[in-house]
Amino acid sequence: MKTRVIHIADPDKQEKEIMEAVELIRSGEVVAFPTETVYGLGANALDARAVNRIFQAKARPGDNPLIVHIHDLSQWNQLVLDIPQKALLLAERFWPGPLTMILNKSERVPLETTAGLHTVGVRMPSHPVALKLISLSGVPIAAPSANRSGRPSPTAAQHVLQDMDSRIPMILDGGRCDVGVESTVLDLTESVPVVLRPGGVTLEMLESVVGQVVVHPNVMKPLKQGQITRSPGMKYVHYAPKAPVTLIRGDLHKQVEFIDTEASRREKQGERPGILATNQTLACYQAGVRLSMGDRSRPAELAENLFARLREFDALDVDFILAEGVDDKGEGLAVMNRIARAAGFHIIDL
Repeated sequence: MKTRVIHIADPDKQEKEIMEAVELIRSGEVVAFPTETVYGLGANALDARAVNRIFQAKARPGDNPLIVHIHDLSQWNQLVLDIPQKALLLAERFWPGPLTMILNKSERVPLETTAGLHTVGVRMPSHPVALKLISLSGVPIAAPSANRSGRPSPTAAQHVLQDMDSRIPMILDGGRCDVGVESTVLDLTESVPVVLRPGGVTLEMLESVVGQVVVHPNVMKPLKQGQITRSPGMKYVHYAPKAPVTLIRGDLHKQVEFIDTEASRREKQGERPGILATNQTLACYQAGVRLSMGDRSRPAELAENLFARLREFDALDVDFILAEGVDDKGEGLAVMNRIARAAGFHIIDL
């Protein structure tokens, strides 16, 4: 199969090009498309066979549920049993945008889409190409990130091609993704809403709308054996580059000292270190390949650049990566969650 890449500069003027992707969706195929968070690998969420093609293309474990993308609230009503007041308030404030809400699913949603769960995560993306694709397709679209399972999520069409060339028929290239990490996942089936995966809609933002919200304890530690995966990004090693990653947490001065010493030591032994740093610390290091996520005081910028930097390390052929920790407030929690999972929770606390 040859994977075609179609650049969509203006979806309102390129309906013919998008209709090619629409016909693939309607025929049960999968298509990669941009959202504001990362690129998604989409198929008809109501077609079990189409959904299975997503799992096959990604080599994704079958117990890892998918998020369903919609373009208006009428589609949401068809996917869930009921929509509580808190969900309506959150939709009014954050949709379209990077928030996924988990509710009890309707019978229309096949268990293949939800990995056997009786709940479903739904969101309305804000990217114009995504909204146009869903609207013209006439069906909700299930879409995890458009990468091979376990790899860093793609924030550009070229990243998708690296992982999916010859595995899917089409990629809609809508440019670089702005948010850079996957959506916040909020479970609304509990009396107190629970953040299962942090993202661009922060805990503080959620609490400003609905009051008390808690963060699931497994956001920063692995699930125990037998625990149910209620959200994508909870159970398996995710977002990982080829080289093993170690996350370093603690006082920033101590982080820099430890990383520089360890990278220098291992470089002298013939290894090629990678250092994932920030603008404020990049010049402090002497050894290895050094890349910056961005300005430490701007966590949204760190999130936007994170996955692209992890993929750059692949191209630079490093042997291991030492990653600085950042403040876990606001979008910083999403950054720390993604690095920790990329590291398989191999974390050094100083």
